[in-house]
Amino acid sequence: MGIILWIVFGIVAGSVARLLMPGPDRLGMAGTILVGLAGALAGGIIGSLTGSAGATGFDFRSLLMAIIGSMGVLFCYRSYSMRAMA
Repeated sequence: MGIILWIVFGIVAGSVARLLMPGPDRLGMAGTILVGLAGALAGGIIGSLTGSAGATGFDFRSLLMAIIGSMGVLFCYRSYSMRAMA
């Protein structure tokens, strides 16, 4: 059951990040999930480095950190893909 929750969390975080940062990327559902999961990981690392308590489950704060992390991952992906196309 834990894997399914992580996938749903990745879909939500990745989708919200893509809605907040519209752009010309073609990620699809799998790419959105991966962006969301990578963003959750990045958001967790940033949260632990800033001194906030570790994530104990799925709550609003962890979702917000995952969305912020997903936006950062999406920005890096777009920067890399635009450079590779040029």
